[in-house]
Amino acid sequence: MESRRGPLKSAVPSNIVSLVRRCSRTACGRPAVATLTYVYADSTAVLGPLATYAEPHCYDLCAEHSERLTAPRGWEVVRLLDGSAPARPSGDDLEALANAVREAARPQERAAGAGGGARSADPMEVARRGHLRVLRSPDN
Repeated sequence: MESRRGPLKSAVPSNIVSLVRRCSRTACGRPAVATLTYVYADSTAVLGPLATYAEPHCYDLCAEHSERLTAPRGWEVVRLLDGSAPARPSGDDLEALANAVREAARPQERAAGAGGGARSADPMEVARRGHLRVLRSPDN
């Protein structure tokens, strides 16, 4: 909008507001990665993934402060796992990987042993192309 003196300027200077939530600890400007909530009735501090919205009675913490978090004597700290964090592989994961590798190697052994012209050992399998199988309908 134009006035007689020129374009209107805001009376309040506009500072750019960061959309990144910061750590609630004093003098820490690092980005927040976790949210701390206290359950006073149970004497429990709950540290979980960063909450969707900033709540008045919750505290956002950076990675360093969330790792070093301690609770008062007699209190329990409950750390909830973040679903987006990479999990360490378990024995089941390694076994599943080994089984997948064995299964991937199996069709090559079957094709080499069958001479390429014989049918598959599975009676439901009609054809195979790479790792894909065409199965017969159970009704037929």
